[in-house]
Amino acid sequence: MGDSHNLPPTDTSNDAISDRRYYNTRTWFSAMLGLATPEEMSGYLAERAVILEKPDFERCEQQKQWLFQHSPMIRFLREQIQLLGSDINPSNVHCGRCITARQGGTSREYGIMLCSNNHRRRKVLEDTLAHEMVHCWDHLKWKIDGGNLRHAACTEIRAATLSGECRFTNEVWRRGQWGLTQKLQDCVRRRATLSVTERPNCQDDVHAARVVNEVWDSCFNDTRPFDEIYR
Repeated sequence: MGDSHNLPPTDTSNDAISDRRYYNTRTWFSAMLGLATPEEMSGYLAERAVILEKPDFERCEQQKQWLFQHSPMIRFLREQIQLLGSDINPSNVHCGRCITARQGGTSREYGIMLCSNNHRRRKVLEDTLAHEMVHCWDHLKWKIDGGNLRHAACTEIRAATLSGECRFTNEVWRRGQWGLTQKLQDCVRRRATLSVTERPNCQDDVHAARVVNEVWDSCFNDTRPFDEIYR
């Protein structure tokens, strides 16, 4: 079931907690049984993120430090970024609460943001950090134009492919995608299209899918800085 702090608190002596609308035992059980409405789920997760902000942040910071010391994937990507004249390290990878379902993001000015309230497991955090570090490597290598949708689609394809987020176990257990045929390709297409759709100059999901298809062959098959898809 996970860590004990994943359960709704039962102590109502704290006014900030007792006044909560959604973060309560009833909504938690409704969510576990698949009976919660979208409004209840959204409210539950939003209130949960605020109440658990400190332990979420502390867990994210601990996991981040561990990954930079022990993860072969993160250590390799850091070395490759250093070869391009920059560095991604614990000082410019920031944990914090996000108000959307996003798991992370990259800024040229501030580094990488990890959404501490949207990660429960270190392996998921590793996938997200690797994804964002691939973006960083791409920006340094090719000076990507953020307003160019073809550029955006290419780096999203590569990040989804190389980070490990689309490996079979993630697709099945985290996203409920049970089909076996071309699992990796289907996941990468879906996630890249979704990311491109969120760009301000993208018209809609049809437009995003078309751009992803236009750059698919060259970007999916480009595994640099790896010799092949790592996992």
